Amino acid sequence: MATLKELSERTGYAPATISRILTGDPGLAVSPEARKKVLEEAGKLNYAATKSRRGRAPKTLMRAAAAERLTPAQQLEDPFYLYLRGYVEQACLDQRIAFQYLSRRGEGFAPPEGAVDGVVAIGRFPLREAEALAAVSPNLVFLNSSPDESRFDSVVLNYDLGIRLAVDYLLGLGHRKVGFIGPALRPDDRGEPAPEVRRERFMAHMAAHGLLDPAYLVEAPMDAHSTAAAMSAYLASGAPRPTAFLAASEETALGAVRAITEAGLSIPGDLSLISFNDTPLSALVTPALTSVSTHAEEMGRAAVRLLAERADLPGRPPVRTLPVKVVVPPSLVVRESAAPPSECP
Repeated sequence: MATLKELSERTGYAPATISRILTGDPGLAVSPEARKKVLEEAGKLNYAATKSRRGRAPKTLMRAAAAERLTPAQQLEDPFYLYLRGYVEQACLDQRIAFQYLSRRGEGFAPPEGAVDGVVAIGRFPLREAEALAAVSPNLVFLNSSPDESRFDSVVLNYDLGIRLAVDYLLGLGHRKVGFIGPALRPDDRGEPAPEVRRERFMAHMAAHGLLDPAYLVEAPMDAHSTAAAMSAYLASGAPRPTAFLAASEETALGAVRAITEAGLSIPGDLSLISFNDTPLSALVTPALTSVSTHAEEMGRAAVRLLAERADLPGRPPVRTLPVKVVVPPSLVVRESAAPPSECP
């Protein structure tokens, strides 16, 4: 993982400034370009640390394209998708696959520059957009969604396992009052409003232990600014406070860090906090975040492997014709933000 010192050297920003950029400090006037630079350089440093373990890939004649559901501005608010994009591109470079991005045209996509042998769709696309992508290439892999597993390859995460790992870790530390920060509703794999899966699995696991308390559910959109505001209001309300929180995403966790510290509380002394996604940012914030790792790099590589398997190339028929759904198991990365509870508030 990248360090603040390395990132400072690459970007020219002081470590303290980088920390404020990551937590969305409203007192810091920073441009979207500056935030993008910090996020992208962190990803490049992380990729460089793992690339040396790989050999050189044989040359291929395959051409691929990628489509993104989120706009560049939205990716800055949810960098997980920014990193997924980068890992897909790097996987294509590793495999010597020619690569391009599809641009939007109304509710569809502009034709690619030349023929392509497959498309990676990054994010959660409504069915009408999925059909538009299938018209570009029937060899279509959805990354972080699975709108129609009977037709399309997909790479998704085992959210239930990730939430269980986090809950079990907190319970093992001795926490019995555990809260959740995140939205109640979020678009599902077909872009339709649905109960947010991480929140639902958290509630189910806590209920199974007889420890679910709805008073500890903090409703917050999955971006740092909105979460900081929601958490500040919650902490100032005088409502019963848990000893630990699980955040729905990394940006949610970063906003919570700012609100908790601005309230004069310490992490993990007063409140333990576990994040979800574990991009390179989790190791850069203070304290470094214990986080459920989604293994975004492996998700990106898996999507490119699936794409290559179903590509119909000159002299090489597809390896398979049936669609495959890859479910990536997350893991828990233990850092500094979670510890045994000192005492019940």
